[in-house]
Amino acid sequence: MYFFFQSGQLLLQLLALLLMLPAAGLMVRLFILQHDCGHGALFSNKKINDWAGRALGIITLTPYEYWREMHAAHHACSGNLDKRGIGDIDTLTVQEYHQKSTWGKIAYRLYRHPVVMFGLGPAYLFILRHRIPVGRFNAGLKPWASVLFTNLGIVVFSALMIMLVGWKMYLLIQIPVVAMGASIGVWMFYIQHQFEDTHWDYNSDWAREHAALHGSSYYDLPGPLMWLTGNIGIHHVHHLSSRIPFHKLPKVVEDHPELKEIGRLTFFQSLKTVRLTLWDEHRKQMISFKEFNSLPAQSLR
Repeated sequence: MYFFFQSGQLLLQLLALLLMLPAAGLMVRLFILQHDCGHGALFSNKKINDWAGRALGIITLTPYEYWREMHAAHHACSGNLDKRGIGDIDTLTVQEYHQKSTWGKIAYRLYRHPVVMFGLGPAYLFILRHRIPVGRFNAGLKPWASVLFTNLGIVVFSALMIMLVGWKMYLLIQIPVVAMGASIGVWMFYIQHQFEDTHWDYNSDWAREHAALHGSSYYDLPGPLMWLTGNIGIHHVHHLSSRIPFHKLPKVVEDHPELKEIGRLTFFQSLKTVRLTLWDEHRKQMISFKEFNSLPAQSLR
């Protein structure tokens, strides 16, 4: 009897492990729903969008109002070299990197390392950084209220789950699911703007529509992955008009087939973008550290 009990326990643990990856994918889909609420795109009523977004933020560990403001800033200046650093991935130009000190270059290389970018960084962002309004400390009460009420909701939700399954089982499932979901989410955000032929310009030459269309990718994933990621890979259309709900993005591409070839990346093509780390203003494309090292000296002056 003890043998069968132990076998049953082992099977349940294996099943839980197998279900963690799809659970992380579903967490990403819930984040996309929250994301659309932030754009006022999921429901026609603003209050419903806001309350749905706040509730989803408890599950995704993302304070709704705080994140919405940061993300709005990203949409307002995506691809603008003069307005980097709000709600986006830090990206240096070749000249900026060249002018960094040795320690500055090491810090940037560590930041752009895949283990940090897609592993440690996402876990830190969703589990720890979202617990305080980083970057919005002086923006009044609203960001603090958003973060604190979300934290309270997370505590209550976690307490209920622990009462149902125990703290060991809860942490065994919750931490890996959140970590994997965060990594998938950051990967999706990365690939949407960090591909080779993306677009960056200084403010004097920057145009929102052009930057939206040519600075955002069309991540052409297989159907099941498109569903899990809420079609957010159709990112050039999303940046052109953020009020289009996620479920209507494929219809836009279907109705306008010329959009299919702008910034298109398949899954296997996207894996090659991990090496891209610097914006080369002369070539007008992202390059790797290896390519930087082979640049002629005159191009760095």
